[in-house]
Amino acid sequence: MKRSTLVTISGIALAHQASHISAWSPTQSSAFTSISSSHRSEKRPSCRPLAMSSTDKEIDMESLHLTPELEMMTKAFARIPDEKTRHKQLLYMASKLEEVGDDVRVPENKVPGCLSTVHVDCVLVPKEDDESEKVVKYFGDSDGLLTKGLLALLIRGLSGCTPEQISKVDPKFIQAAKISQTLTPGRNNGFLNMLAVMKKKAVDAADVGTNGDEITATNDDKNGDVSEAETIDNTSREIVTSFEEIEGKPMYNAIMSTLITLLKPNSISLVDNSHQHAGHGGAKGWEESGESHFQLEIVAEAFEGLSLVKRHQLIYMVLGEVMSKIHALEIRAKSPSD
Repeated sequence: MKRSTLVTISGIALAHQASHISAWSPTQSSAFTSISSSHRSEKRPSCRPLAMSSTDKEIDMESLHLTPELEMMTKAFARIPDEKTRHKQLLYMASKLEEVGDDVRVPENKVPGCLSTVHVDCVLVPKEDDESEKVVKYFGDSDGLLTKGLLALLIRGLSGCTPEQISKVDPKFIQAAKISQTLTPGRNNGFLNMLAVMKKKAVDAADVGTNGDEITATNDDKNGDVSEAETIDNTSREIVTSFEEIEGKPMYNAIMSTLITLLKPNSISLVDNSHQHAGHGGAKGWEESGESHFQLEIVAEAFEGLSLVKRHQLIYMVLGEVMSKIHALEIRAKSPSD
């Protein structure tokens, strides 16, 4: 008789045999030994630290600052014995992602730098066991099945927690879950961009809840073309909302568009110094458009409380695959209080 193992992910399970793999949803009465009783309830768990089991000593879960749901799924994916089954689990999660309307599929919710088209947004809702506390609820969609599975993983893992808890999540959990082994560099960058957008969305939602006014860029006067850099006022802070695109400079346009969309800077300046390095060996991007070296100056609240190194890392993460196409980016990143 063939032995089969059951890999469970809180309401989703994969039956794995030597010659058969299938995805299924267990009945309400099913009991899983790999999940504590607090996770058998249909209610989303509150954001309390989970105790690490002895089998997870090789993974420093505490350093990843995961939400309880995300930690549970990370451990479950890590226990899946092969890449094919992990891939199948992501596709199954994609099939279970709640449908969204066209009001979500708008430019403000589009995640830049993804191979597939991804839209994600969130709202603040009262916490189930404490209505005085607000938590984030995400929703979104993608036209790529694997990307949709990654989005479903993030939506499920981050929903139900506070913006502060979400902002601390380390994207390296994708490696601890062994999911990164199945991702191409392009999809990995897309995953990083999805997480970065979702973190920023959570912070913006919290700001809306605090200030009562939502930060929204208007396009009424653009007539399809991007004009001079425009700003809007939010509680006496100016936020850059657009910039003037330069024809024949795709990297410049991509960097500016991504940083403005995700970091919502108070000010931003990007200078193309590629002409100073023309003909230098190893200058990435030179053959494509002549763009290889840039100087960036940016002021954004997203940098508040971050060290210089962390600010640079945030910019690298947000820009994703663009960084692999240029040779150098000189960065001066400040917060409004600097």
